[in-house]
Amino acid sequence: MEKAKKSTGLYWVLFFLSIAAFFGVYQIGGGYCSMVLPFNVTFFAMAMDLM
Repeated sequence: MEKAKKSTGLYWVLFFLSIAAFFGVYQIGGGYCSMVLPFNVTFFAMAMDLM
C-alpha cells in the first residue's frame, strides 16, 4: 500500500526560523542557545519526513 506524500514546506520554514532564533539567542544570551536546539532538531526531522 502506498503512502501519500505529506507536505513539508511548513516544517522547512519553521526549521529555518528556529535556526534564526538559535543565532539570535546566541547573540543575546550566549549559553542559553542550547534551549533552542530541541526545536531545531524536531523541525528538521519533520521536514525530512523522518517522524
